[in-house]
Amino acid sequence: MYQVIARKYRPQSFAELIGQEHVRTTIENAITQNRIAHGYIFSGQRGTGKTTVARILARCLNCVEGPTTQPCGKCASCLEITGGNTVDVIEIDAASNRGINEMRELRENVRYRPARDRYKVFIVDEAHQITSEAFNALLKTLEEPPEWVVFILCTTEAHKIPTTIASRCQQFSFRSVDFAEVAGRMEWICKQEGIEADPEALSVLAQAGEGSVRDSLSALDQAIACCGLKIDAAEVRGLLGMFSLDSLHEVTQALAAEDSKRMLEMVMELERNGRNLQHFCRELARYFRNLLVAKVAGANTRLIAASGPEQQRLAEIAAGFSEEDLTRYLQLTLDLFKDLQFSLQPRLHLEIGLLRLVQAGKLVSIEEALGELSGSGSGSAPPIKKATQAGKPASPPPAPSPAFAAAPAPAPSASWKDRLHSALLEAGMQFTADAVEHSQITETNNELLFVTPEEFKLSLNEKDILKIVQKIAGRPMRIRITLGAPDAAKVTKVKPAQDDVSERALAHPEVQRFQEMFPDAQVRVVRNLKE
Repeated sequence: MYQVIARKYRPQSFAELIGQEHVRTTIENAITQNRIAHGYIFSGQRGTGKTTVARILARCLNCVEGPTTQPCGKCASCLEITGGNTVDVIEIDAASNRGINEMRELRENVRYRPARDRYKVFIVDEAHQITSEAFNALLKTLEEPPEWVVFILCTTEAHKIPTTIASRCQQFSFRSVDFAEVAGRMEWICKQEGIEADPEALSVLAQAGEGSVRDSLSALDQAIACCGLKIDAAEVRGLLGMFSLDSLHEVTQALAAEDSKRMLEMVMELERNGRNLQHFCRELARYFRNLLVAKVAGANTRLIAASGPEQQRLAEIAAGFSEEDLTRYLQLTLDLFKDLQFSLQPRLHLEIGLLRLVQAGKLVSIEEALGELSGSGSGSAPPIKKATQAGKPASPPPAPSPAFAAAPAPAPSASWKDRLHSALLEAGMQFTADAVEHSQITETNNELLFVTPEEFKLSLNEKDILKIVQKIAGRPMRIRITLGAPDAAKVTKVKPAQDDVSERALAHPEVQRFQEMFPDAQVRVVRNLKE
């Protein structure tokens, strides 16, 4: 009967194990020093060798030449453990044996010595699915088992193991296996099986496993069934529903050309060909992540799970984008993938998401915007005209000083009051003019502070006054109205140094031009970089 590759080439000793060197070294040293613990927890993602290492440990402990780090593989114990039919190595699937009754049976079984071997080893798969009551029933036995018992709990969700159990065991965290090691293992297996596979095909299969050796070997088995003795990368991609680098590069080409139409056409082609839109989005997110890593770390890095030629191609594509753009594209794609998981109209969401990518590529950083505003970028930024008073041209900006442009002397309070009063009368706002006449007006930091008696609060319309103020000043200004007695709110004319710095900074021509372009902007903090 045919045996799948993942089982046929399952490691039978620590020497055959790939990855997990930290687990291998610790357990080998423990066996050599005869410091074997009574409880172990093996945790990590699926297909990284947890149950395999548990079986290898059982062979090392019960081999006729053991305990040894190199079991013979020929004695009855080694052969029966490999075949899964030994009496003294009990494997329990906690997904279907998770209750308190099963744990009580296990506890009774622990009391009896091994039938033949040196140790009685209990391997519990998916241990996190055991109920709290069952764990409590096992607690005392796990803490003080007989000298011939070893417990090995394997789990993909270590955080679900109660701390009372975890504190009584040695814990080993299994890592995802490196891309190059998985590809190398599959290349060796293909040679043993007489299969011809190019590096690109092996790269696709290794990527499909995402660090899980078992998943990659299952994909290899599927590819052999599909392609026969010669595995082709294009056929493997079609079989596994993966997208080639060229097909994903069409997205970056559309981004570089700012071609929204091409984005919509790609979505239409995906749907016509029956491709999973959510899977495409996931692959696109991985593609942007690889581009970003290639941009930061360059080609030939272990940070990208891809073959050498693919990494070189990714570096060439990434060179056409900035790091900021690629970061923005990756975040937008991740958000899109999250939306697609719950979308009732996936095509619509994907279309909008790809169009957002195009729009995001047109964004300009604030530094570039300020550079263009000041004319320092290309030297061709058009000047921004200031507002005029009653059709008269705006006065030229004051001459700049070494640190800031010299601020024009602020108009005294009486001057502001008289000019506002006259302008309001001309505009037919008699009641507002009367309120201004009875107010105290102080100018500070490009802002007019009105202190007005309580009885005039209904006459002061902030929007109308702001229009008149900006018309008189010829530049954007702010106003703040406070109700109170003017005499009690007089402000001293002695201003701290920080206020002086702020006034000079706000009076700088470039700052004023920026405020004209963005009227709602607020300057909250001014800092002197020379200090």
